[in-house]
Amino acid sequence: MEKPAPKPKSKPNNPCFSSGPCAKRPGWSCDALSGAMTGRSHRAGPAKAKLKEAIEKQRKILGIPENYKIGIVPASDTGAFEMALWSLLGEREVDVLAWESFSSGWASDIKSQLSLDDVNYHTAEYGSLPDLNEVSGDNDTVFVWNGTTSGVRVPDGDWIDDGRAGLTLCDATSAVFAYDLPWEKLDVTTWSWQKVLGGEGAHGMIVLSPRAVERLESYTPPWPLPKIFRLTKKGKLIDGIFVGETINTPSMLAVEDCLDALNWVESIGGLKETIARSANSFAAIENWVSKTDWIDFLAETPATRSTTSVCLKISDPWFADQMQENQMSFIGDMCKTLDKEGAAFDIKGYRDAPPGLRIWCGATVETSDVEALLPWVEYAYATTKEQQQKQAA
Repeated sequence: MEKPAPKPKSKPNNPCFSSGPCAKRPGWSCDALSGAMTGRSHRAGPAKAKLKEAIEKQRKILGIPENYKIGIVPASDTGAFEMALWSLLGEREVDVLAWESFSSGWASDIKSQLSLDDVNYHTAEYGSLPDLNEVSGDNDTVFVWNGTTSGVRVPDGDWIDDGRAGLTLCDATSAVFAYDLPWEKLDVTTWSWQKVLGGEGAHGMIVLSPRAVERLESYTPPWPLPKIFRLTKKGKLIDGIFVGETINTPSMLAVEDCLDALNWVESIGGLKETIARSANSFAAIENWVSKTDWIDFLAETPATRSTTSVCLKISDPWFADQMQENQMSFIGDMCKTLDKEGAAFDIKGYRDAPPGLRIWCGATVETSDVEALLPWVEYAYATTKEQQQKQAA
């Protein structure tokens, strides 16, 4: 029976490693919200100016082309992506890529709710990626850039046809601000503020290419659309959505928090630096995994491993011999230890994923905190294993 590792002497300064909502930017406090337009109508001039500023700052930082439309919409990334699915699909055949829970959720909605007939489902198990070569440029393509619950991402946009006839619909919520996305390959892109920006939930972003706008203005889906999904009126794009005139009432506190995060991104050097911060934290875990014999990445191929939602599996043969409910209980006990010690909050793998850990490494997380966390993960693993072996003896 193995002896537990000694309890580490130092802890992360910020033990928040949740994959959403994610850690606030370094140095954040409620004072950052002091300029919020609270008590004012979101349709008042100063409030609309704040909303438009949030849009244009993201355009500038992310390098989104000027002829792309950017809007703030309800219900976080989920609302934004559902808006895209219900507003745009049905005009032509669809390729859907699904390899973890959220992408599988979009596939399920397309099949069970939209009830589309001409759909090709390209699927893979957790840890793998579907064959991207099976995607046809003649079809609309629905995919996530970064599988938040599996830690598997597409390696790049090279597989997307430059001369495509169909549209690409990309859920990029745990990818934006952590990768340099090829906007010319993406016709509809969605995300939320609560991931790499460390912002608050409830608001989503949607970006439309000129080709997506053309589809919206030339195609009317055969099903009714609720108000919060409507991007057009009388066959024309509702331009107000893309200059800060939101469909419904936004939280001006959340908007102020988003602006604070964007100002922070600008202050540290922009997209290049947020990408580097995420990559550095991932590298710390990668180095640790290479030297630790009981853990491995859930993502099988290095080129497709997420640098934000880093998903890990326990590779110890002893663990593999346990029943799944015991594996889930084991992970739960590990995370309870980390939570009780104040070393890490919310790093249990997603409920639909294989039993394991998920550590957020987006730009708001300090690499030094990730490095301080890893000895605690070793301690929690060894301690939990000892306890379970004693119980089984």
